[in-house]
Amino acid sequence: MDRKTVLVCGASSGLGKAAAEALAAAGHTVYAGARSFARGAEAPALCRAVPLDVTDAEQVRLAVEKIIGEQGRLDVLVCCAASFTMAPLEELPPDTLLDMMRVNVVGMARCVQAALPFMRQSGKGHILLFSSLNGLFSILFQGAYSATKHAVEAYGEALSQETARFGIRVTVVEPGDCRGGSSRYRLSHIRPDSPYAEAFEHGTNKIHRDESEGLPPECVGRAVARCVGRRRPPARLVVASPLQRMAAVLHVILPRRLFNRFIAAYYR
Repeated sequence: MDRKTVLVCGASSGLGKAAAEALAAAGHTVYAGARSFARGAEAPALCRAVPLDVTDAEQVRLAVEKIIGEQGRLDVLVCCAASFTMAPLEELPPDTLLDMMRVNVVGMARCVQAALPFMRQSGKGHILLFSSLNGLFSILFQGAYSATKHAVEAYGEALSQETARFGIRVTVVEPGDCRGGSSRYRLSHIRPDSPYAEAFEHGTNKIHRDESEGLPPECVGRAVARCVGRRRPPARLVVASPLQRMAAVLHVILPRRLFNRFIAAYYR
């Protein structure tokens, strides 16, 4: 097996931690980056912890330089860091949307820009950007998060076109609902007297139920490890239940108005 040097951003919990552990178990040298490692949090199994806040340009630069200094190369970048607030769009504070963009989009781009020069010099590399099924279609009360993931989809598509000439592959990872971990980074914002209160409660209850019955994070981690091991990795990697895969297909083939009614009815 071709053992690679990997940086996983957002690796302290959830899908990022699962990806880091699966890659390390596959024999790769994995640097796990997260803000919490600066406070002494435990690194994922078999991984090397790197303090990394994707909103801090200096920390991102130092993390990449540390890897290059110790390994002489960076073969794979996995961007998993995410921020998620659920709210009716009418009531979502604009600053909250901006904070989500800073982490989910700008932070991701900052990590990519730090890694790319070294990948170009080596004439190869693989960048995996974590989107979501929310990057394919939007869900009520997750509109802001969906907007950031739609941005990831567009960014990844353009990045793939720009970097292919340098031997650098780009994969956009699109997980569906997964069990556990989301409550640590997900916040809700709704007024006590909100006209959306009843629908918000029903919708969020359905979302939490789907997540409790979703895929284990380890399933996504293993899919990422297999993808990194492929000679020709896919442009998109969907890891979701059959029902959610079907929703992604219906989004393409159904008239948009009908699909929106289908989603609204599901979360009612």
